[in-house]
Amino acid sequence: MPSESVQPQPFYHRLSHSLLALGLIAVGLYLGQDIWVPLALSVLLAVLLRPVEGWLERRGVHKVVAITLAVLLAMLVLAGITAFISMQIANFADDWPKLQRNLTQFYNDAKRWVRREYHVSNREQDKYIKQAQEQLVQNLQGSGGGLLSTILGPLGTLTLLPIYAFLLLYYRTMLVNAIVALFDRQYTSRVREILGQVKVVIQSYTVGLLLEAAVITGLTAVGLMVIGVQYAVLLGVITALLNLIPYIGVLIASGMTIMVAMANDGGTSSILWIIVLFTAVQFIDNNFIVPLIVAGKVKVNALMSILGVLVGGALAGVSGMFLSIPIIAILKVIFDRVEGLEPWGLLIGDDTPEDAPHLFRLRSRKRKQELDKAAASE
Repeated sequence: MPSESVQPQPFYHRLSHSLLALGLIAVGLYLGQDIWVPLALSVLLAVLLRPVEGWLERRGVHKVVAITLAVLLAMLVLAGITAFISMQIANFADDWPKLQRNLTQFYNDAKRWVRREYHVSNREQDKYIKQAQEQLVQNLQGSGGGLLSTILGPLGTLTLLPIYAFLLLYYRTMLVNAIVALFDRQYTSRVREILGQVKVVIQSYTVGLLLEAAVITGLTAVGLMVIGVQYAVLLGVITALLNLIPYIGVLIASGMTIMVAMANDGGTSSILWIIVLFTAVQFIDNNFIVPLIVAGKVKVNALMSILGVLVGGALAGVSGMFLSIPIIAILKVIFDRVEGLEPWGLLIGDDTPEDAPHLFRLRSRKRKQELDKAAASE
């Protein structure tokens, strides 16, 4: 009597299960962002500090001391950057009365221009501006306690970062063995390969981001100095930090720079040169810096990057936007090496049929094998 073959589930059945799982994961990430965001940032920091710890251990330093020195080094670098930005902001605050007068003058000129060109009265303009301000306040207060949580959230994350990073480095062997033990022995080599590739992706991405931030700071600051914009160094640092948020951060940075230029009696020519500068910096960043420094191990297409940034921002704010790209890159590493998940890896990757024809033939070959197996069992 022929054995009954197991029929594969219909596509809509598998799709509904996938969508349900994605929905549950999204809800869990949104509700647990206060837990997983600092932990995810600590994983990035721990992987980045692992070579420093290994270098110290090879020179006879005890493991605990090596980890402590590596974490302290990271905190000192972060404290130095914070102190530098604070001094620049203090200089900016000293000139705030002048900036405020210039902004007020620009605001009044803009209102007169709108009234002259579009015949909108000052009262109607004030009404529209008031509505926009109220909407902005509602958006700020809409997620998690308003301005206070916005300020205290990053401070709490910074407090947990060194603690989590230390513990992750100290227990890394136990964590790796625990992850490997979750799977059957036949998959041990595959799991270790995935973990090793994830480590490479995180290290290359994090180091690449730091190098990219240094280059962007230098290019932007020098360009703004040539144009004659005040606080060029501060704006360069802010641009580099905001550039860590893909595609969206540079728009915010350019808008801030234009506002500062206008507040400092910047004319139309200065604004045009600022737009040219940011366009040139982005061209250099996207075509030279990112391919050479960042994108060597992070193969994520632009569409999924933008969607990931938006989803990350909706789930966990600025931290979610920053973490979106490395998380997507890690998922691609997993999808490419787990049977049945290869189509998801193709969806978020930047491989084309010309670049990786074997990946695009994989799905059809597996389908043919399933059909042959079903036919042989009949």
